[in-house]
Amino acid sequence: MKKGSKVFVFMTAGIAALAGLLFGYDTGVISGAILFIKDQFKLASSAVEAVVSAVLIGAVIGAAFSGAITDRFGRKKVLIVTALLFAVGAIGASLAANVAMIVLFRLIIGVAIGVASYTAPLYISEISPPQMRGALVSLNQLMITCGIVVSYLVDYALSLGANEWRWMFGLGAIPAVILVTGMMALSESPRWLVGRNKTAEARAALARVMPQSEIDKEMRSIQKSLTAKEGSWKELLQPWIRPALVVGIALAFFQQATGINTIIYYAPTIFEFAGFGSHKVAILATVGVGIVNVLMTVVAIWFIDRLGRKPLLYIGMTGMAISLAVIGIAFNMPSITGALKMVTVLGVVFYIASFAISLGPIFWLMIAEIYPLNVRGRAMSLATVANWGFNAVVASTFLTLTEKLGKAGTFWFYAIVCAIGIAFCYLYVPETKGHSLEEIEEHLRKNKGLRSLGLSKEAK
Repeated sequence: MKKGSKVFVFMTAGIAALAGLLFGYDTGVISGAILFIKDQFKLASSAVEAVVSAVLIGAVIGAAFSGAITDRFGRKKVLIVTALLFAVGAIGASLAANVAMIVLFRLIIGVAIGVASYTAPLYISEISPPQMRGALVSLNQLMITCGIVVSYLVDYALSLGANEWRWMFGLGAIPAVILVTGMMALSESPRWLVGRNKTAEARAALARVMPQSEIDKEMRSIQKSLTAKEGSWKELLQPWIRPALVVGIALAFFQQATGINTIIYYAPTIFEFAGFGSHKVAILATVGVGIVNVLMTVVAIWFIDRLGRKPLLYIGMTGMAISLAVIGIAFNMPSITGALKMVTVLGVVFYIASFAISLGPIFWLMIAEIYPLNVRGRAMSLATVANWGFNAVVASTFLTLTEKLGKAGTFWFYAIVCAIGIAFCYLYVPETKGHSLEEIEEHLRKNKGLRSLGLSKEAK
């Protein structure tokens, strides 16, 4: 690939991945803002839960229809409208006069997050050359982690005034405006353009991301994958598509049910369980966890197209299971009270690092790769809805689990789920490294078994 084309590919992926930054910022910023909102409006627990959960409810709604609108209107247009929703939600929440308005605008932000969490990785996967696709799609996950860290830092920096929560929300409009401006300068997905018989525009889009000599081959490959008519929801249940559908939803389950959002949303609470007496110190520790998340996501991007998807899943999920088990052991041994803080912090850091090189980026990458083009929108939308649904369940049950199972039992429960996930990955998840999207679809159509995709590649 020419240097100019490579730079343009990275630039395109980077602009689209700003949707991930917004995703991360708007999910993380509430952790600090809610403290001041609760005090200012004298909120009861149920009202606090409504403010916090509004984004998750909106995300489920947005993810539910993201596939249909993205297939109809195109990836580029949907990302532009999504960025506008982020901006409206951020500004509206910052100017809200009452709790109902905060909930409404946070719900709008949630819809934007749900659509962005599906559309951004899809768009990036469809403009990326196969040899760079893993790293570029994972860039979206990196930006999510960056957004979370930025939100923690903003919360900490603005934690001096009672009314600063408005700025916490409002600052989210800045990256939203940048995303709108950037997307206007980019091309639509070549695959979507070919599907709408806009061949000349598709060739022009491909010319910006690959050598001229490869365009004809890529066009033939895309056109071949489009021979089937646009799929319906019923087609997702066809025997040859079903394995990919199961893998996507199962990875969504394991990404959430192994406890990641108990860490993202409740890290300060967990650290206080372990003996941290100061909210300020607990929040600072949480910032450190967020930074580790970013750094290890960078590591994942470096290795994901070198080692492959499955080796990283094995390494990362094993690390997650071990760290969760160790945290549980620490909470089960009252005699180590003095060391509990350190064990908990190290356990959480190791868990986050392991997640960041495995389930964090690989779920989003995998669902952008394994579905046939004619149903990719619907299938990715379904997997994304499942992800947000599992997210909401896990986030809303963590404190209940600690009451019912105890702190140690809760972390052991997550560790067991993680172990089951490792077995599932071995038995059913394919290795998509180095395969074009069209090759993956062709393999599915031949009913060879999705897991054998990686095995067949290694045999060549």
